[in-house]
Amino acid sequence: MSDLPFGFGPSDDDESRRSGSGDSGGSGSGGPGGMPPGFGFGLPGMGGLPGGAGGAGGFDMGQLGQMLTQLGQMLSQSSGPGAQGPVNYKLAAQMAHQQLGDAGTKAPSGEQQRAAEESVRLAELWLEDATTLPSGASQVAVWSPAQWIDTTMPTWQRLCDPVAQRVAGAWVEGLPEEARQMAGPMLGMISQVGGMAFGSQLGQGLAQLAKEVLTSSDVGLPLGPEGTAALLPAAIATFTEGLDRPAGEVLVFLAAREAAHQRLFGHVPWLRQRLLATVEEFARGISIDTSRMEELAREVDPTNPASLQELMSSGMFEPQTTETQKAALRRLETLLALVEGWVDVVVADAVGDRLPGAVALRETLRRRRASGGPAEQTFATLVGLELRPRRLRDAADLWRTLTEQRGIEGRDAVWAHPDLMPTADDLDDPSSFVGERRSVAPSEEGAAPKSGESFTDLDDPLARLEAEMKAEQESKEKGDDTGGDES
Repeated sequence: MSDLPFGFGPSDDDESRRSGSGDSGGSGSGGPGGMPPGFGFGLPGMGGLPGGAGGAGGFDMGQLGQMLTQLGQMLSQSSGPGAQGPVNYKLAAQMAHQQLGDAGTKAPSGEQQRAAEESVRLAELWLEDATTLPSGASQVAVWSPAQWIDTTMPTWQRLCDPVAQRVAGAWVEGLPEEARQMAGPMLGMISQVGGMAFGSQLGQGLAQLAKEVLTSSDVGLPLGPEGTAALLPAAIATFTEGLDRPAGEVLVFLAAREAAHQRLFGHVPWLRQRLLATVEEFARGISIDTSRMEELAREVDPTNPASLQELMSSGMFEPQTTETQKAALRRLETLLALVEGWVDVVVADAVGDRLPGAVALRETLRRRRASGGPAEQTFATLVGLELRPRRLRDAADLWRTLTEQRGIEGRDAVWAHPDLMPTADDLDDPSSFVGERRSVAPSEEGAAPKSGESFTDLDDPLARLEAEMKAEQESKEKGDDTGGDES
């Protein structure tokens, strides 16, 4: 699985393209024409630059003219709202819808809507005894793959923009001033073409993902609108075909997972922002080695497209992973594992013996993660992150230990503030986290404490929570006694 960020992963599995064979004339690896996807002219309906350096027959001006005509048509067709910026999201949506075909745009039936609503309603009832977090879903929706793409696109935009913008701008920033002046008139067009290339790659990834995601939270991120529990009946039906369980049972189990995610994302106000901000932090750290760039830039003739192609396919645009980025990815991986681990434990407690196949379904979904399914592959291409199954299981073990030692209230209280959350080291030793004592400083993006109290200088947040709950209960009982005397 690729660990390169969005814009650098292979855009398809065509071995001839990756090997540089065919008509593109490139010799490197990566996207069409040997250029790294996201920076080359590997767009739908277009090959690499014709001929190319060393290509058979030399440079063909007729082919160049044809390519520029196609480029102009594509720029015109993909212009408008959503086409500006580092990623052409209009093109991404168009490509994704085109790859889905008619089957992917067919709206779910009324019967599927009713089945989803009943399943979520039942799951919410069971979850009441498994967590202190109230219901987070104000509505239930069923989406076709195309509806999933359109509805989640705003969140994908927030996830992709920081990475794509930094990658697209880093190589321009690294160019010597002389080279920038020479290429000045072309930079705008290159930026627009780069946005289309990013959009093309995103569209292909989302089309594949849309066919296989089961719910709006299947990726582990809050992709859909707040308060909407959404299921994708077509993908769920395909998923169920490979299982020896009744379709209704599978639907209820998946509805319980979706409802649990919605409770967490809906009532932990800092969580959504922290997940997305960590991706942005990773993007800010993207850097490109400019020493090689300066050397090659001196050899570029801006009037010779073949020379420009050689520069772009040289591999110098590959980003360098910094220690800051590695730290951001570790935090993101840990937080995603904690989200999935909490959902895993809560749903297991909620369904209990109510669903005979719950244990098997739970393990199936864990293995689905471990096998590197579409969600993990897309996210790995996006930010270079793989959600390791070991961390997910470790997170589930930690939440289970907290439940046994502190109860449901003590376990869920950890989500009250980001500074209370376990770290990667805590996942290695859950028992030490349960007994850990530390001070907690307030955070601007954290949840406000109840009753106007501060999180500052808490020696043991979970123990203090228990003490506050006990004091509140004693106060209530005392009030009841006083009321009885007065009456």
